[in-house]
Amino acid sequence: MDSEANTYKPINPATGRELDPVELWDADHAADMVDLAASRFLLWREISFGERAERMTAAADLLEERKEALARGVTEEMGKPIVEARAEVEKCAWVCRYYAENAESFLETEAIAAKSDDRTFVSYRPLGPILAVMPWNFPLWQVFRFAAPNLMAGNVALLKHARNVQGSANAIERLFSDAGFPGGCFVNLPIGHEVASTVVADPRVRAVTMTGSVGGGRQLGAEAGKHLKKTVLELGGSDAYVILEDADVDHAAEVCAKSRLLNTGQSCIAAKRFIAVDVVHDEFVEKLTHYLNEAAVGDPLREETDVGPLARRDLRDDLASQVERSIEQGAVCRLGGKVPEDPGLAEGFYYLPTVLAAVCPGMPAFDEELFGPVAAVVVASDEAEAVRLANESNFGLGGAVFTRDLERGERIAADEMDCGLVTVNGLVASDPRVPFGGVKDSGYGRELGIFGIREFVNIKAVVSSGAAGDS
Repeated sequence: MDSEANTYKPINPATGRELDPVELWDADHAADMVDLAASRFLLWREISFGERAERMTAAADLLEERKEALARGVTEEMGKPIVEARAEVEKCAWVCRYYAENAESFLETEAIAAKSDDRTFVSYRPLGPILAVMPWNFPLWQVFRFAAPNLMAGNVALLKHARNVQGSANAIERLFSDAGFPGGCFVNLPIGHEVASTVVADPRVRAVTMTGSVGGGRQLGAEAGKHLKKTVLELGGSDAYVILEDADVDHAAEVCAKSRLLNTGQSCIAAKRFIAVDVVHDEFVEKLTHYLNEAAVGDPLREETDVGPLARRDLRDDLASQVERSIEQGAVCRLGGKVPEDPGLAEGFYYLPTVLAAVCPGMPAFDEELFGPVAAVVVASDEAEAVRLANESNFGLGGAVFTRDLERGERIAADEMDCGLVTVNGLVASDPRVPFGGVKDSGYGRELGIFGIREFVNIKAVVSSGAAGDS
């Protein structure tokens, strides 16, 4: 890897102004913090579930008390509309309470029927320090959905957050400390990629989880595999929403528009590709265009804003290139497709909500992840072709099916859609109670629910012979 600067200067994406610089730690400083976490783990793993739950509930309380300040920090760092930023804080409190209430039952010792003279059971024991490499697009939620289950399981958490959201990373570390978690239970590591590699290699770090790009996931997975560290990877997505001929088209278009604009389109599980059966295609395009055109683009700190800036200039430029190349290959721009002309938005990294019709495989809008407010509409002749096109992707994170026949929708969702989470007549969203993750280039492993808390524990089998002491 290239050597990295010691200081990073983040930029407010709505204004183009520099924020407070971030000082990145060197490998020695990071190793000291790993040492602290490893020492703390020896004590934290023996703390009862009840005591852990008290602290996790306190963290949820603090999230709610500090909601406005936390939300504003997120908006200033990465441009999320303030209304969505508040909702993100609330969701973090939810996941804290969920695992505070359920972790003990999820990790309860389980008896297994074996030979009559044996007692066999499975216990779930924590592993140690877990490193989380997290992205900027949900600066709080991505971290809490990792930290809540792992801290409740008895592990301790090391965070390598994106450089442009270090204010949020520091706020999370303070919050856990103020909630009563002992020092070393949750440690923010402001480090670059080179130092992160040394942390992955540290034998005291027992596992690694990452949410991020496919390229980053491949690199991190290879590094962790070299050191025999278990990984969970939640990577990119190009979610396909299938609109069948019997769908409520207005409802489908409204849901699709909402999903496409979530977090200004900067979400792995935002709808990306909309595959409409030909008999409803024109109506769907018209209504989707209507809903996207109604979205208010502007200052993310304003309550009425639906679409803020993209998080960085390079991300905006990459998205514009994908749109331009798709149009050159035959896609038809029905809305947007450009940077806004409003002088008040000139300093920020804005891109207008965009609808591309006549999108086909081979175009960037079909093959690549569009990380911004751009909807790619694809026409299919029937259900079979729609499902085939939905699955014709290297990604497999989420998807949706719209139909008035729920049995039909559930069959397609369960048996035919090649992804980790499928909804019928609704948008894809993560939920603390529901396992979340993907297949193919979208990664592997699961977060959330009972499956998430069991990813980073030692699933230990114990066989106790009834013959002990027999003569």
